[in-house]
Amino acid sequence: MTEWWEQPIEALDRDQWEALCDGCAKCCLHKLEDEDTGEVFYTKVRCQYLDESTCRCGDYSRRSILVPNCIHLEQGSVGDLDWLPSTCAYRLRAANQPLPEWHYLVSGSRETVHSAGASIRGRAISDEYVHPDGYDEHIVTWVE
Repeated sequence: MTEWWEQPIEALDRDQWEALCDGCAKCCLHKLEDEDTGEVFYTKVRCQYLDESTCRCGDYSRRSILVPNCIHLEQGSVGDLDWLPSTCAYRLRAANQPLPEWHYLVSGSRETVHSAGASIRGRAISDEYVHPDGYDEHIVTWVE
């Protein structure tokens, strides 16, 4: 029997779409883009509203108000976002690839994303403590 998350992403309802998030929080890291090449660089600077211990937004329902440029992943466009990490459940499912074994829908535990080292837990700093002009000092290579 096929699990609901193995369906094409276009077939998922809103609750299923939201539940697909693996909880890595890499999308909540600030990113820098090279103006000349378009290359995207991840920093270890995270949104101040992210609870790093759970890798969940502290005010998800108001995130667009609190952070006007907060990323909203949509079913119709997620496949075009090549800056998403290669392990991102949305990116994987948009490419019709399976979820990793550490994904909570597969493992049954929201902790496996952390124990597998696939989340930002323990590796980020809040944007409250870093001036935006200093983000380039916090570029990381551990986001694939």
